[in-house]
Amino acid sequence: MSANEHVSAADIRTILDKQRAAFLASEPWSAEQRIELIGRAIALLAENEQAIVDALTADFGHRNAMFSRGSEVLSPLASLKQTQAELAKWMQPEARKTEAGEAWVQYQPLGVVGIVTAWNVPGNMVFKGLAGALAAGNRVMIKPSEFNPHTSALIAKLIASVYAEDEVAVITGGPEIGQAFCSMPFDHLLFTGATSIGKHVLRAAAENLVPVTLELGGKSPTIISRSADFQAAASKIVVGKLLNAGQLCVAPDYVFVPEESVEAFIAIAKAVVAKMFPTLKDNPEYTSVINTRHYERLLGYLDEAHEAGVELTELNPAGEDLSQAHNKIVPTLLRNPGDHLKVMQDEIFGPLLPIKPYKTIDEVLAFINARPRPLGLYWFGSDAAEEALVLKRTTSGGVTLNGVMSHAGIESLPFGGVGASGMGNYHGIDGFRTFSHAKAVFRAG
Repeated sequence: MSANEHVSAADIRTILDKQRAAFLASEPWSAEQRIELIGRAIALLAENEQAIVDALTADFGHRNAMFSRGSEVLSPLASLKQTQAELAKWMQPEARKTEAGEAWVQYQPLGVVGIVTAWNVPGNMVFKGLAGALAAGNRVMIKPSEFNPHTSALIAKLIASVYAEDEVAVITGGPEIGQAFCSMPFDHLLFTGATSIGKHVLRAAAENLVPVTLELGGKSPTIISRSADFQAAASKIVVGKLLNAGQLCVAPDYVFVPEESVEAFIAIAKAVVAKMFPTLKDNPEYTSVINTRHYERLLGYLDEAHEAGVELTELNPAGEDLSQAHNKIVPTLLRNPGDHLKVMQDEIFGPLLPIKPYKTIDEVLAFINARPRPLGLYWFGSDAAEEALVLKRTTSGGVTLNGVMSHAGIESLPFGGVGASGMGNYHGIDGFRTFSHAKAVFRAG
């Protein structure tokens, strides 16, 4: 049933009840059992690397195979192995100070955890969520995105091949199934997706008082300080923006550039793209936009900006016509687009990069703080006072200094958003704690 496209809400509830009954029927899994369960996921990834890469290529049309291997196989493999190595330590009771008797925190599994993943890096999300949920000793139900039919079907098949349905189950299907899934009385729900959908998820979960971790993305600002190594900063930003054609929740969304350096930024961006992607149209390393809906959405941003008189710089080294390529969009710089334009209102999730010229760091901070809190924030520079100011005066899910997106890949750091970009976090010990109940225990003296 777990790989069946035609499941109903009743079927989902049946699996949930089956998992909860199995959870309650026995003692919590020991560290050894949890290590073994995680080991099965490690074997799946190691043995099916090419099948996973191929499925993602089929879903996107064109997708950089090296990126797929890194993001969907190697990164979650590292997370699963690190979780295996550390979970016994995480499980230990944590002593707390008391004047009399004994006090400690005991970490207990919650029961059944639901995980809903997005389409942009599905393998990464499924297996990193699974790592934390299994480390905490939970049964797990997973709903991958319908926008990745090949990848979702493969994940369902692989999971079903090594886990019993009362251990880990995958539910596939469209929006109605997703809605039914999020309405189930899980013991915790992890959702990754758009802020607009996150509101519906939170509303559905509230009916059953299900605690929710939301990873919602957002418009992650990037700042190049006047103290930065400008060449290195601009290069890293452009490379980061074009990974997965900008379809990453922590992608740099727009960049603040000192007003006197805008032309230099554009020149560096042209050189970086010419080196990375000398051609775009038939280049399998240049990833397509996931589907026609998102492709047309991005073209709509460009059309609106063009009509508003925004200067657009296409980064198209071979001057190709991409209109007949499969959902491929030319990387494009937008020079100082107005704040009312959709490209400055919505999370871009594509290879478009607005450039915002600035005079002072104070105006940059004011601009960022006047908007919803982003998932990531990136600052390039060597001025310690300015770095401290940016860290103190802005609030974001995470920060990478002198780089982009890297904080999301550090397993020892919590990953999640704040405000409109989400709530709660996971990865590493923070994932273990998110999917555990921290039970206060006191023994009287």
